[in-house]
Parts: sequence; C-alpha cells; structure tokens
Amino acid sequence: MDRANPENPLVPEDRQEEPANAVPNDPAFPSRQEEAAAPQLVEAAPPAEAAPSAEPAVAAEAAPPAEAAPSAEPAAVAEATPVSDPPEAESAPAEAAPSTEPAAVAEAIPASDPPEAEAAPPAEPAPSAEPAVVADAAPAEDPPEAEPVPAAARPEPEPPEAPLAEVAARASAAPEEPEAPKEVPKPWLRHYPPEIPASLDYPNHGIPQFLMNAVEKFPANEAVHFLGKSLTYRELYDHTCRLANGLISLGVNRGDRVAIMLPNCPQAVISYYAALKVGAVVVQTNPLYVERELEHQLKDSGATTMITVDLFYGRLANVRGEDPEAGPLPKLKNVIITSLKDGLPFPKNLLYPIKQRKDGFKADIPYGRQGVVSYRKLLSSSSNLPVIIDIHGSDLAQLQYTGGTTGTPKGVMLTHRNLVANTMQTSAWCYKVKDGYERFLAALPLFHVFGLTVLMNFSVMRAGSLVLLPRFETETVLDTISRQQPTLFPGAPTMYVALINHKKSASTDLSSIEACISGSAALPLEVQEQFERMTGGKLIEGYGLTEASPVTHANLIWGKRKNGTIGMPFPDTVAAILSPEGKLLPIREVGELCIRGPQVMKGYWNNPEESDLVLRGGWLHTGDLGYMDEDGFFTIVDRIKDIIIAGGFNIYPREVEEVLYEHPAVMEASVLGVKDPYRGETVKAYIVLKKGTYASAAQLDVWCRQKLAAFKVPHLYEFRESLPKTMIGKVLRRKLLEEELEKDQEQ
Repeated sequence: MDRANPENPLVPEDRQEEPANAVPNDPAFPSRQEEAAAPQLVEAAPPAEAAPSAEPAVAAEAAPPAEAAPSAEPAAVAEATPVSDPPEAESAPAEAAPSTEPAAVAEAIPASDPPEAEAAPPAEPAPSAEPAVVADAAPAEDPPEAEPVPAAARPEPEPPEAPLAEVAARASAAPEEPEAPKEVPKPWLRHYPPEIPASLDYPNHGIPQFLMNAVEKFPANEAVHFLGKSLTYRELYDHTCRLANGLISLGVNRGDRVAIMLPNCPQAVISYYAALKVGAVVVQTNPLYVERELEHQLKDSGATTMITVDLFYGRLANVRGEDPEAGPLPKLKNVIITSLKDGLPFPKNLLYPIKQRKDGFKADIPYGRQGVVSYRKLLSSSSNLPVIIDIHGSDLAQLQYTGGTTGTPKGVMLTHRNLVANTMQTSAWCYKVKDGYERFLAALPLFHVFGLTVLMNFSVMRAGSLVLLPRFETETVLDTISRQQPTLFPGAPTMYVALINHKKSASTDLSSIEACISGSAALPLEVQEQFERMTGGKLIEGYGLTEASPVTHANLIWGKRKNGTIGMPFPDTVAAILSPEGKLLPIREVGELCIRGPQVMKGYWNNPEESDLVLRGGWLHTGDLGYMDEDGFFTIVDRIKDIIIAGGFNIYPREVEEVLYEHPAVMEASVLGVKDPYRGETVKAYIVLKKGTYASAAQLDVWCRQKLAAFKVPHLYEFRESLPKTMIGKVLRRKLLEEELEKDQEQ
C-alpha cells in the first residue's frame, strides 16, 4: 500500500473547541496491569449453543489431574457482534468440520450489534503541541503491592488502600446527572504521524454515496468475490438499483425498517445498500437467533420487510404464525427470500440445491402468498434506473441490536453521519491504503457492526475488493489467503490464534497480509508477535463498541504502539477516564472510559431512559474500567461488571488471562469470579490446551504464582475442549457464569 497524500482537513463549524488540560498525577495502578490485555470490540448477539463443558473444576491445590484430551482446533468465529463490544454477547459456536461447500452456512452465522450518537459533540482540531506539563508528565513508580497471606491460612485480608470495588459499584449505578468536564487533555495527538489529521471533514451524505463514488471511478474493478464468483462495481450497483426499485414496488418508504438476516454473501451487500438507498432503516439480524430472539427484534424494531435465505425461512414462518396478520408480527408485510445459490458461480449454483437435499433440507416456501417474494424474480422484474432520494447525515441509517452497556437487548440508533464518520476515521488510520487496489478478507460477519464498518463500508469507500466467506473455518481461510491474496484482514483474537495453531499455517503463503485490526477481545502479545512473524504484516489491537459504530481507539499500524493497550483515540474522538461523579481522573488512575465523537450513537430505539443513562453528561459511558497513560494510550482493565472482588481485593480477569496465555500449553483462557463462602468470590480459570500439549492445575498454579500476587492466582481450574463464544470470537463469560449458577442450584 503506497502512502496517500494527507488532505488538509476542514473543521466543521459546529465543532466546539476544547482547550487541552493535562492532569498529571502519581500512578495509582500497578505497572503489571498496564501490560494486561485490553478491549472488547463489539458486542455480539444472543447465543447459539453453549460450548460443551469438558472436565469438572479442579482445585489448584489438588494433585495434578489425569492428562486432558488434546483440544480440538477452535472454531474461532461462527458468529458475529458485536461486538461487540463492551457487553457480552452470546453464541457458542462449535468447531465446524472443514468444508468448501457453502451449505453449512446455515449454522455458521454471526450475531450483530449496534450504536451511534449524534448528540455527542465532535472532537476539536489537534493543537500543534501539548502543554509542557503533559509532555513532561511521567508516571511515578508504582507503589509496592501488598502481598496477602496465602489462602491456606484463611485470614481476612485488608482491603487495598484505594479499593476500586467502590469505583466499580458506584460507576455501575446511575448517578444524578454529573457535570461533564469541559477541558480534556489530548496527549495522544502529539503521537499522530503527519499522515493522520487530528480532525476530518465529514460530508453531509449517506452511506450509499460511497458506492456511487466507487462505481463512478472504478466501474470495472472487482467489488465482491464469493466462492469463485465476482461482481464488478458496475454489476454491484446495477443489482443494488434493481433491488431498491423492487423495495419501492413493495411499498417500502423512507424510514421503514428493513431487516436483513443473511450470512456473508453478495446478497448481504446488495440488500444493505439498496435498503439505505431508498431511505429505509436497516435492522441487521443475527442468523443464529432462535425464534424468541427473532420475534423480540422484529417486534421491537417494527420491521415491515425481511430479506433472508431459504434456510432460515422455517424459523421466521414459525414466528409469524399461520395467519401473519393476526400473529405477533403484523407489521411485517414483505418477506424476500434468496438462496446462497443465487450468489454462487456455475456449476456450484446447480450443485448447491442437490447438496441441500442430501442434507435433508426441503424448501417449502409459499411464494406469492403471505407477502413472500422471490429475491431473484424481484431483481429481474425491477428497473436498474438509479433511485434518487436525498439522504442527510442526520437521517437514521441502522438499528444495530446489542446487549449494550446495560444488558437488555436494545436497538442502537446509528445515523448515516455516525457510519460515514467511523468509516472515514478508519480509512484515515489506515493511511497507506490505496483506492481501487486493496483486497479485504471478510471472515467477520457483515451483520456485526465491526464487520460492517471495517470491512464492507471501508472496502466500498476505497473501491476495494471484498472477499466474502460465509463463516470462519480455519483451513478455508488459509486457502483463501493463499489464492485470493488479501491485503487487509480485520478479525478477532481467536481467529488469529486458530490460524497460528493450524498445521497448514507453516506451509501456506500468507505474505499478502499487510495490516490487521483485532477487536472484540484482548489481543495476547504472544499471538500478535507470532502472527506478525508468520505473515510479515502488522497486527494491531483496537477497541470499540456498537454504540460507537464501533471503533474509537486503535494502536498505530505504522508507528508508535504499546502492546497491551487499546491504543489512542481516532481523529475527532475525545476519550476520558471519569469518576462515578463525572470528574476527570488523573493520569494512570482507573475509572470508567467515556467517549465523545461523531461516531457515537443517537441513542437506543424507543428507550429514552437507557439512552439518558448511557449518554449522561454529554459522554458515551462504555461500562469499561481503564486508565490513560502520559502518552495518551488507553488500557482497559476490565468490564465494571466483570471485576472479581475476593476478600476485599480487586482482581481483573484480563490480567490473569494474559498470564495464562503466556504459558506454552495454553491456547485459550477465560477467568471469572465464582462464589466462595470465605472470600465472597474466588478466581476460576477455564482453560483450552493446545493440541498435543499437557498442563495440570498444579502446574498452572505454580506458573501464575511466579507472575501474579497471591490473591490474584486462580483457586480453581476447569479444562475444556472449547469456550463459548460469539460469532466474532469473543468469549462469553456470561455463559460460563450461567453454567456455574446451574451447578450451584444442583448442589
């Protein structure tokens, strides 16, 4: 990727100016935790199926257990979310058997997430230099850590001098409207390379303009590649216009909600831009949703039209009932049915229905009745004349459902401006990307906000080629990289872990990969270093949440980065660490990460109370605890709700997980707090071992005691074949906690 000439950014008139103000202070956070793992990028959707539990919990003090069976290769991502995302999503994909046929797509579809806020004021232009007080601020030495008496002695430990349990408890409660700090230091700006402007000029247009720009400049370039079939930008635009006109013929009007429940396939891209082109609001729907979840989302959004594949129609039909007008979804008037074969090349499009029948699938779809329409026939009978509808940045573009920062599934309202801004911010960060040249490997689901922004919208904005995979399957991804030579590969840590540990990785040419942005969970340093050695490209960690479209922070791809941090805020993004009272906290002091910027959601759909809570004081409250260092790099300590409080001590699961990941036999690890009659909570670790390796609970206990204070060391270990994950590969701690609660009830 050649360097792009930096543009001279224009600052919108409505951008308010905020003088930088450094607040140096002694560090209140151990240096060990600065290197701990960082963020969760996107929330994902509700669970598909829980990962099977392997062995029962083993006490750390007990004798080593019998050798665990080698773990199967992880199914890095069979769902999508969002995300993402601060709050945990659900869906535990099991590893799929290698298959090049698309039929198995039905089970491998991701969950989605959404957010964006216009109400948040954008960031100010970068000052030429930070005040001296910020530049010179250096962290004081960390105070020595009090070593508690070993657990065996069972004395009551004294709580830390400044217990963060109080911070967590108060931050999770809804305070009275706090006063937002007006002056926020931005030390990160001095580390921006010249190619990245501190502020961008965001045009007042909709997302479809990206497609129109691409077809105008690069009409013959490949826009989409799917299992051997390509569409040029001219063809993609033609199909988009036909579907847009088809939607209008079905009575879809500006502001109507159009639900899209599709795996990664050309129809997913066409449907997205066609719906936005007619002024409709897209409701991305996770194909893994069970009927209860599907009914909730369609009813809550008030969707009038659904676009889905034949494989999922039975589930939708069960929700609608025999008489849809009298059923739970009377507003859903149109159901447009496509098939994966519609996006496949010859002869796969002929062989696919045969495989469906062999797999026991029988299409029983009442075309022409109950509002059911064939996607292929709708396109062929509709005009390809452009649909001209005036779309403004403030118009609502999308409802992205997520657990949000407070738990209950909610529709995050993302405007066109939110999505345009985040796509442009991502593009500015990847400043070596060339228009009309890049190839984007889309193994993340497009119905997840992370995949939607950093893959689909980013690729179309830069007129790149989007190489679509219906699901993440390790061997298929390796083969695709070798054959299609993608240059950009956004993903989740579990994807990179799976690729590193696959037997074919050493013999596969992965040298085309130039840059990867990892999100959804902390990126272990060992994984980052191994993947960079294997590909020769750059793998950096970022952070985001559905409520921010989703990306807010990232390490520099070509420049200063700090491993273990989530990096620096994007252009026009202001980030601050606030106390529960809404006061700005000093350097390295832990508090809640709060964000302002053009990518922040408008609010939650039909939920003003939750919107006011999360957007209070003019900030998006992420629900994540973290701190900022003197250079403006942010580190996520953990979710406020995930902190383990054992005997009065605060324990951050991510710090313990990072230590476990460093063990040569550990492939995956997740840590949470479980009930303990003496300490209140104690630390339990769930471990997936690398294939062909062995480690006992006693061995891991020794390992952790060498690297962690005694009170942080896990007391219980459970060895498993896999961990429950969302479709984008984020481990579902909530699912593990549910399993623990079920065990407690059985006892």
